[in-house]
Amino acid sequence: MPSRLRHALLAPVALTALLIAGCSAGGPGAGEGPTPDGALVVYNAQHEELTTEWAEAFTEETGIEVVLRNGDDSELGNQLVQEGAASKADVFLTENSPAMSLVEQAGLLAPVDEATLALVPEQYRPASGDWTGIAARSTVVVYNPELISEAELPTSLLDLAKPEWKGRWGAAPAKADFQAIVSAVVETQGEDGAREWLEGMARNATEYRNNIVTMKAVNAGEVPVGVIYHYYWYRDQDAVAEDSGITKLHYFGNQDPGAFVSVSGGGVLENAPHADEAQQFLAFVVGEQGQKILGEGYSFEYPVASDVSAKSALPPLDGLNAPVIDPSTLNGPKVIELMTETGLL
Repeated sequence: MPSRLRHALLAPVALTALLIAGCSAGGPGAGEGPTPDGALVVYNAQHEELTTEWAEAFTEETGIEVVLRNGDDSELGNQLVQEGAASKADVFLTENSPAMSLVEQAGLLAPVDEATLALVPEQYRPASGDWTGIAARSTVVVYNPELISEAELPTSLLDLAKPEWKGRWGAAPAKADFQAIVSAVVETQGEDGAREWLEGMARNATEYRNNIVTMKAVNAGEVPVGVIYHYYWYRDQDAVAEDSGITKLHYFGNQDPGAFVSVSGGGVLENAPHADEAQQFLAFVVGEQGQKILGEGYSFEYPVASDVSAKSALPPLDGLNAPVIDPSTLNGPKVIELMTETGLL
């Protein structure tokens, strides 16, 4: 069984750059290196393969070259705050919304065009209109039916803090994915309730490097249960099910924190050097073509706009009975503070 991996998990993720539309992969990190004149610069924390598809299709349609500066949510969000008005970024895309909220709260985002916002249902974008949802993923429990029956599964994510779950579940607390789930616990249970739950997690859970490693551990029988996002399981099942072959998924529903749907965000920087083109790119991503690229591609994430359906294998997004949370209220810095205080980071 893996030991706690705090020091390794906290090692910074190296930024890479992917130059789209005829340029080669690799190169300098976010904010570094030459950028072709007139190219749109996207600080990208979404999956590189998906955003590359978006960028290539956008370039083909508009002729506007796109440069991706790839990193993770917290890395790029903090970099944008540090760069402030001097940033060369035009667009910021995230996997989860807390990093986008951080940039919004720093006053660094321009309002999204009304026509773009109109493509996205209100529950998948913040009330402020300063950014919008571009995709979604559901929190799920992956479990090993050889170790635990469906009837024995927790009825709430909060149950996993109880003594009977000691050593019986796993997660990846150092990753932005899980920290977004914790932000939903903070929002629904309050700071004190979240702290209590995290203290229980610190006692009970086995820490893994990421969602995939967590799923592998459940599949291998290291722990009966893991908390991940849905699409990792569906992707593996769609391939050869090497890492999930004997596992199943459990959805909490009932507006439980464990039914949290994390919204991936897209925003235009207030001081974007190419503001009009940046708004065009965001409109493309949430428009029909962009959402079909998401819904029909490898991702297995949920489209959230333009009435585009997810892959048929997925349960309908509107039937997950997720907690109703304004994504702009999710507080990344508070989550980091609480997780550090409770020994998880």
